[in-house]
Amino acid sequence: MGETHVTLHEAAERLGVHYMTAYRYVRHGQLQASRTSSGWRVASSDLEQFAARDSVPVGRSSANSSARNAPWASRLEARLIAGDVEGAWGVIEAAMAAGSPVDRVYTDFISDAMESIGARWAAGELGVADEHRATVVVQRLLGRLGPQLNRRGRSRGTIVVGSPFGEQHSIPSAVIADLVRADGWSVVDLGSDSPASSFLQVVEETDAVAVLLSVSHVESFPAAVEVTKEIRSSHPGTLVVTGGRAVMNTPDTDLDEALVPGRDISQVLDMVRDHATRSRTA
Repeated sequence: MGETHVTLHEAAERLGVHYMTAYRYVRHGQLQASRTSSGWRVASSDLEQFAARDSVPVGRSSANSSARNAPWASRLEARLIAGDVEGAWGVIEAAMAAGSPVDRVYTDFISDAMESIGARWAAGELGVADEHRATVVVQRLLGRLGPQLNRRGRSRGTIVVGSPFGEQHSIPSAVIADLVRADGWSVVDLGSDSPASSFLQVVEETDAVAVLLSVSHVESFPAAVEVTKEIRSSHPGTLVVTGGRAVMNTPDTDLDEALVPGRDISQVLDMVRDHATRSRTA
């Protein structure tokens, strides 16, 4: 009898984590999986080996086991779909009280919940109204959380964030903007659906160290390439990095050679810091 396989949703349930957390394990090469026309499949033996490890490699430390194991993203997702602002805020407050830092609320809970909602909408499980309700709630949550990420002291420099022409979702760039601001940078957030000319204008006005593009759909890659090439041509000292769900789901070999991919916010911030250091010492 051949090896049995389970879906990534089933693997997440067996591991006791949110689907997007299991997906992150796969994306980082921590959990072996194969992609088929119907989605990701995980061999039972690989899942058992992964679950048997002494610790689950979540990629960042947690303050305690409660914060690590509680299904905060799933709980938040349910409140977002319901359009329940206070209920969603209650989930976030509980997660932080259990030891989750604000940046983890952004990367592991809000981002994962919104990615799951987007995937369920694409699969026909949710309607447009569900996604719109969730988006409005997240915007209000970010309004409360953002001030907690403001960092005092001298700015490291200016970074421009936004999504290129054709991208209609503003939440990803808002999340990135807050996390970049927490790292000590001044941020200009252009939001969604911004043409290359807008990025060029702001780079010229601010002498930006870097431009961070958020792309959720592969159809927007050409627009990201246009922004990248325009800025490189006129401002070669400015780093341009493209990240987002579309980049996370696309191998480097399938990306246009003009794009510099950023797989997660930690990697992107490391790239920006290194670029800024090299620029100062050049």
